[in-house]
Amino acid sequence: MVKIGDRVRFLNDVGGGVVTSFVNKTTVNVEGEDGFEIPYPVSQLVNLSEVERVEKGIEPEPAPERITENVKNIPEPQQAEGMKLAGKTSPDFYFCFVPDDSKNPLTGETRLVLVNDSNFTLLYYYSHYRDEKYELVKFGSVQPNSKVNLESIEQNDLTDLPDFVFQLLYFQDNEKELHQSVAKKFKVSPVKFYKEKSFQPNVFFRKNAMVLQITPNVLAVELDKLTDDDLQKVVKSKEKAEAPQTPFMKKSAEVVEVDLHIQELLDDASGLSNREMLEIQLEKVESEMNEAIRSHVKRIVFIHGLGQGVLKQEVTRLLKSKFPKYYFQDASFKEYGYGATMVILRKG
Repeated sequence: MVKIGDRVRFLNDVGGGVVTSFVNKTTVNVEGEDGFEIPYPVSQLVNLSEVERVEKGIEPEPAPERITENVKNIPEPQQAEGMKLAGKTSPDFYFCFVPDDSKNPLTGETRLVLVNDSNFTLLYYYSHYRDEKYELVKFGSVQPNSKVNLESIEQNDLTDLPDFVFQLLYFQDNEKELHQSVAKKFKVSPVKFYKEKSFQPNVFFRKNAMVLQITPNVLAVELDKLTDDDLQKVVKSKEKAEAPQTPFMKKSAEVVEVDLHIQELLDDASGLSNREMLEIQLEKVESEMNEAIRSHVKRIVFIHGLGQGVLKQEVTRLLKSKFPKYYFQDASFKEYGYGATMVILRKG
């Protein structure tokens, strides 16, 4: 028997933590040392608090008497539904590698985490594929907009990494149609764990992580379903909508400003994952750079804002790799704060 506040260890898995709440009669939420809550069956927990009391010879506390007088229609506790966020319609699921120290990933453990970045309830089957066989590692469910630890690996494990395999089924209550299951296999090169740049800032963890997308780009899948006539209609409507727009806002003949905030680039970004939005922003940077170079613009300023600094880092990486001959720096602090990067395309 466990209660909120008890320290527990997983019976058939590595790890443990503190019981924070009851999901239902047979399942509790356990918060680990990393701060994540994991739903876990009570039958598969070892109550460390009870073990310590026995070792110290402390008598267990008597169970409180149940008071039944004047108590009517007390509802049974319901299973937590998870957190659903407005505007999320896309089934976005991610496989993440989170090292203890992202600057030196080999010094400690790396946690493998399944992230459900959607309003769907997710059923998962996670396995290793090695020697033409699938070996089950873990299966279960993940509530909307939450995550679950799958396992941990260390440096010794890198010499023989398996393929990581997922089979997923996702759903919501009162849906009008069923969704196809998702199957995905990842082959991760051990070399990635020797490179600090493999682990980047992200929206899911306070630590840097390697984030791999499990589900395909939903917009691309829907596009494949369109007929040729549908595509022609989309192209024509897009041309009409974009005709009056200028590619960027000109501050003067010498300086061009490009606002990379996603609401400035798209009328509606709902349904896009963070990674998809980042790809759109970086495509904008590259296209505007090419246009500015062709137009002999003197300077171009990319307004990315502060945020968590992810977009700024990716813009910097793109400029270094694809436009190495051009010098860039933080734009005027007085005018933009720390939220913009200026590229000098020509001097004079």
